[in-house]
Amino acid sequence: MKNLVYPLMVVAAASCFGILSTIIKVAISNGFTAAEAVTSQYFVGFALAALLLFTTKRRIPRLRGWKVLALSGTFTAATGIVYGQSLEYLPASVAVVLLFQFTWIGMFIDCIVHRRWLKRTETVSLLLLFAGTLLAAGVIGTDLSGIAWQGWAWGIAAAFFFSAFMFVNGIQVKGMDTTSRLFFVSLTSAVIIAFFQSPEIIWNGRLFADGLWLYGLLLGLFGIVIPIYLFAIAVPHVGSGLASILSAMELPVAIMASVLILNEVLSLLQLVGIAIILLGMVLPSAFNKGSATSEAFERPAL
Repeated sequence: MKNLVYPLMVVAAASCFGILSTIIKVAISNGFTAAEAVTSQYFVGFALAALLLFTTKRRIPRLRGWKVLALSGTFTAATGIVYGQSLEYLPASVAVVLLFQFTWIGMFIDCIVHRRWLKRTETVSLLLLFAGTLLAAGVIGTDLSGIAWQGWAWGIAAAFFFSAFMFVNGIQVKGMDTTSRLFFVSLTSAVIIAFFQSPEIIWNGRLFADGLWLYGLLLGLFGIVIPIYLFAIAVPHVGSGLASILSAMELPVAIMASVLILNEVLSLLQLVGIAIILLGMVLPSAFNKGSATSEAFERPAL
């Protein structure tokens, strides 16, 4: 059970990301733009991180490993920005498929950095995840001929930025606890978002007077505080490669949230795709656990 704690934390963090698209769609249906919703996510997320820090620490901690923290915050914000841009050109289903290329991109980054080859189970898992994503996202039968090249470019860029975010979160910073790390990462993200999205929500009344803060609270909690906190704890223990595979849980959660909250129709083909994704996620962990158990039996007693 102890060995499952950190993988489950990664799955929980990815599940939080999965409900963000549904929250943003609800915000849009209530008169807000996607840029305003994303900006509120990062601004309120930073406010929550600061509140958590000063409630527990009551002072700003000493900045350590600033390069790692700055990169983590930059990749977090960049993922949100470029994914939003991809949605300007792509159908939502295609954008999701491109974003989910982070599973194999993250795995290859891990292999390059650690100078190793893909394991057989990892290869099979990635193939299952890709096939399951195509089915679950409902891409089969979609006409892709009219999509501009900018959409493909933004979509793949989102996958690369998310993969980089996962990898950087696997780097531990000595002397920096998780709450302090969350504070500095969310601060960097909020500053970058202020330059590229809609900072005017602070002074034009949209955030507080018009009620955008409610969506910002949900998006900040599930898109900034909880996932970054959990990733910061768990990724160093499971590795960025396995974390990329486990993060595929984001798609099934996104689909189920849209069905339950937005009343979207779930097809049999999508259900099959979700099942394949879950199988692809479980495969590496189950194999590693089985290998560890067999090694324990084969290891001679000392």
